[in-house]
Amino acid sequence: MTELPTIGIEEEFLLVDPDGGAPIARNAEVAEVAARHDVDLQLELTTCQVETASEPAHRHQDLLEQIRHLRETAAKAAAESGAQLLAVALPPTVPQAFPITDNPRYREIADRYGMIAHEQGISACHVHVSVPDRDTAVAVCTWLRPWLPGLLALSANSAIYRGADSGHASWRSVLWHRWPTAGPPPHLESAAEYDEAVQAFKDMGAVLDDGMVYWDARPSAKFPTVELRVADVAATAADAVLLAVLSRAAVMTALTDIAEGAPKPRIPEHLLRAKYWRAARDGLEDRRTLDELGAFVAEIAPALRRIGDYDYAVAELERVGRDGNGASRQRRAWQRRGDVSDVLAEVADATLR
Repeated sequence: MTELPTIGIEEEFLLVDPDGGAPIARNAEVAEVAARHDVDLQLELTTCQVETASEPAHRHQDLLEQIRHLRETAAKAAAESGAQLLAVALPPTVPQAFPITDNPRYREIADRYGMIAHEQGISACHVHVSVPDRDTAVAVCTWLRPWLPGLLALSANSAIYRGADSGHASWRSVLWHRWPTAGPPPHLESAAEYDEAVQAFKDMGAVLDDGMVYWDARPSAKFPTVELRVADVAATAADAVLLAVLSRAAVMTALTDIAEGAPKPRIPEHLLRAKYWRAARDGLEDRRTLDELGAFVAEIAPALRRIGDYDYAVAELERVGRDGNGASRQRRAWQRRGDVSDVLAEVADATLR
């Protein structure tokens, strides 16, 4: 790949009642209004969620402009539909089971997976980075495995859930791992090996289709990209773009290693699982996670410099270190007086910040 990879972002958002913050089943109405503002919102599994998708971008400045526009338009469409749009990975209030969006695939998922699907009102951020082909995409996903917990810790944005502190920075990640294919990708060598694994899932009834292979890094089924799916939906547009910038540099670093024949990094499954748990529990509050995140940035620094994003990434990481990620800000709001309305206000403000 001679030119720099493009990056794009898909963001899932929660729709809530402006009075009280309970999830509200309005995704079809919100999408219809957004279409009149020339923004295409996708309907998620539950009726209280919508998803935006940026166009591919080369420059982080252009991506940030897109993300802010999409968030502002989606928020406006939600308000016009009697709802409020929140960039939060789980509802801070006490939800009941989430109604399922009425289409055949989602109904079949609900029938097969039961309460896992009905409690699926969780929101993530998916970053797409362009790659030359599927074999390369699979190799890149394998290379990324050791660094995925750090990206989860950086993005953590679901500390307050059901009107209480969950004890985790990303409770979304814990709930998400109930799906049979959630979590880090296995160590695979080729697209053929990937397809064989997916077919095995289908044969045993673990997934309905390719789209239900929910690994945290996977070849996209729709685009010539690697899709990184480990992150909570970002609290702010700037947090989302930082995640995308780091993800692209990681993919570029992997591409360089692959081209040079460097051995793929290996990490035992039990250690990777433990790192995921620690990242989900502690976010950026754990010194070991911060050290590993620093090592990750050092590893991808040549790629960041090549693309002209190094100074930007360092400044943004310093900002997050100073101000906290979404989970930190939720907890500060919660600790004022233990009132979920303070958390909702913080989340609503951050969504459009």
